[in-house]
Amino acid sequence: MDYPPVGFHFRVEFLDVPGLTTRDMYFQSVSGLSRDLGTETINSGGENRFSYKLPTRAQYPNLVLMRGLIVDSKLIKWATDAIEHFDIQTSTVMVTLLNENHEPLQTYQCIHAWPQKWNISSFNAEESKIVIETMELAYQYFKIIT
Repeated sequence: MDYPPVGFHFRVEFLDVPGLTTRDMYFQSVSGLSRDLGTETINSGGENRFSYKLPTRAQYPNLVLMRGLIVDSKLIKWATDAIEHFDIQTSTVMVTLLNENHEPLQTYQCIHAWPQKWNISSFNAEESKIVIETMELAYQYFKIIT
């Protein structure tokens, strides 16, 4: 491939959530696939002009998934069970970037993901918009699979 991939052709799979259908794989947007190295600041003893930043551990933000509201979705039942009933079942979430032939280019495997937040967009009689649901998943880390 001689060109950068497009960011609008992807799918999301939940490996450990039972009863999901194909419609639970498609989202409008996915964000939160980033990582950075945390730091700790150590002040120099006896020398007030200096401080040192030392690396601590990798940090990962929440994975944010957005899509049009799907009524009676098993994915939302999984989120509701976690948030309302504290029945937290982790899942491996695979976010796969696809090529023009719908084949995987690169997969981001989010380990031990669980629903932390779910909300829907506001209702407004003056706008003609679809209802968007947003789910935020906390996860331990992700691996890139090519």
